[in-house]
Amino acid sequence: MDRAKASASDESITAGSDFLQLDVGAAPPGGRADWLAGRLRAAIADGRLPLGGRLPASRVLADELGVSRGVVTEAYQRLAEEGKVAGRGRAGTVVVAAPATPSAAPARAAVPPPEALFGPAPGTEIFEALRAAPARIDLTPGVPDLAAFPRAAWLRAERAVLRRLDAAALGYGDPRGAPALRLAVAQRLARTRGIRAEPEEVVVVAGVSQALGLLAQVLHADGVHTVAVEDPGSLGVRQHLRNWRLDTPPVAVDAHGLRVGELAAAGHPAVLLTPAHQFPTGVVLHGDRRRQLLDWARRGGLVLEDDYDAEHRYDRPPVPALRGALPERVCYTGSVSKLLAPALRVGWVLVPPRHLDALVAAKRMADLGNAVLPQLVLAELMTSGDLDRHLRLLRRRHVRRRDAMIRAITAYLPGATVHGAAAGLHLTVTFAGDLPDADLAAATLRRGVKTQPLSWHAQRPYPPGLVLGYAANTASEIDEGVATIGAVLRGRQGPA
Repeated sequence: MDRAKASASDESITAGSDFLQLDVGAAPPGGRADWLAGRLRAAIADGRLPLGGRLPASRVLADELGVSRGVVTEAYQRLAEEGKVAGRGRAGTVVVAAPATPSAAPARAAVPPPEALFGPAPGTEIFEALRAAPARIDLTPGVPDLAAFPRAAWLRAERAVLRRLDAAALGYGDPRGAPALRLAVAQRLARTRGIRAEPEEVVVVAGVSQALGLLAQVLHADGVHTVAVEDPGSLGVRQHLRNWRLDTPPVAVDAHGLRVGELAAAGHPAVLLTPAHQFPTGVVLHGDRRRQLLDWARRGGLVLEDDYDAEHRYDRPPVPALRGALPERVCYTGSVSKLLAPALRVGWVLVPPRHLDALVAAKRMADLGNAVLPQLVLAELMTSGDLDRHLRLLRRRHVRRRDAMIRAITAYLPGATVHGAAAGLHLTVTFAGDLPDADLAAATLRRGVKTQPLSWHAQRPYPPGLVLGYAANTASEIDEGVATIGAVLRGRQGPA
């Protein structure tokens, strides 16, 4: 359309810019260049245009404001003469002057002292607070080797996905997840976990935490308000279930795993457990206990199976998932948080057929489904074999680091008992006597080493101890960290 023939309504659309909310109507007649230079000068002074910020191309800004290009170039030239902006060729015109009054740095939340972190009743914010606490060595559990993230393989998979991606795939999709990932997950579970499932049964979620939230909603609607949990068992999982108004009574764990007899005697309708590698003790659910648990489920119980790090095994054969033996009574959850990175927020959940529609509805109302591109890239990693290659690399590295931690524990904590060495990303150590392990963790943090007390994860009295992650640390860091724990422990016990 010829600008001279534009209607008043058309002019209102083109007479302003989103850039600095510029409204050419505020410019005095015959002084538009002065007005524009003044607005830009003020934005540089107050920091809205930061050092290094790029100004719009003169042609683009002139078109948005409905002025001649000469008005914009004259304003830019005045600022250049004042030393506030400079032309950088193809990079455009950039700000080279700092704000007159630098904006204050955002206030950082105060990190509570170690004594407050390891108080008697950890709240729901405890894990974020512990992550924020400064330490030179972090031995908290559940942290994978983030430095090993397969960046090259991820980029390769991302390019492959984008080359063949149809435009329609970028729209709203199935809340259950991208079909390619659901197929890849179903195939992977059949190959590695003994689970036979159709892709339609797989629901992609934002990690196991979202899976538990969705399951809690489904169970509440079905009249289930109690989910028993292992004791000791994950504090974070317990907090998450309670957030969704589910009671979490404890069921003891011993050297053979969950005491199924105690579960059955208590009459709980459902139980959540980690049978392939119990957190935090590391035990595997014994064969007799598996049979007892499956018999309990056949009689009406519901099992929530958290397969949180089943891939990371070193000195024992694989343990098939419970879901493979009784899909009509087992809800299964897994993710790539411990294999790739928690920040990806990608996991999956499989539920009995009677719960599937309700779970999909809850997922739809939660977020309409996970972001599609990461799903497609992950599917490419799974089908190309790159994910398996990455796992083989991690296993070799984890074994070296686990062995370094066992050597350090033997050297510096001679009275400690080690649990869960055959698999996983952490070891649990327990101590004889009535040592307050939260005080030990606080004292260790004061010396720059971060750990988790075992008492956090127990609802009933249990031997004191620490849960120590090794996957994200070098052998020298592990040795120094455990040596620090030993020094603190000797100081608390006094001279030998």
